[in-house]
Amino acid sequence: MTLGLINANPVVHAKKERIARVDDLPHADNAVDPLEIYDFVRDIRDPEHPYSLEQLSVLSEESITVDEKLWRILITFTPTIQHCTMATVIGLCLREKLKNCFPPHFKVDIKVSPGSHADEESVNKQLNDKERVAAAMENPNLRQLVDECLYSSEL
Repeated sequence: MTLGLINANPVVHAKKERIARVDDLPHADNAVDPLEIYDFVRDIRDPEHPYSLEQLSVLSEESITVDEKLWRILITFTPTIQHCTMATVIGLCLREKLKNCFPPHFKVDIKVSPGSHADEESVNKQLNDKERVAAAMENPNLRQLVDECLYSSEL
């Protein structure tokens, strides 16, 4: 199984327990909560390994920020290696999973963490260009890979 893998031996972390929500804090009913977003995307499977993005520490609770005043959601992720060829696929998985989850006035940005990828600027540009994302998702092979990551029951 490791033949041809870019990162044949990733560091795998234990999955965290899901945190029960406490609705004691006053917030609007339609407020966007970073923890809810994280809980929704943490189980996406890595395109190269049978582990979740959470287990590989590609994504964390702290990597999601919401600015309700600017109507902006920023999700940063950290590929397991700097020359990860699957970084754009991971970003596409995140975007696909989240595409219908937020009020339409919110802008969702998905980026690799600063300094975490050798081609950071290019990956970020691809992941946040609507036309490039739409074109990528029309590719049947890429679409299948994204769907496998999103709907895998192997985790």
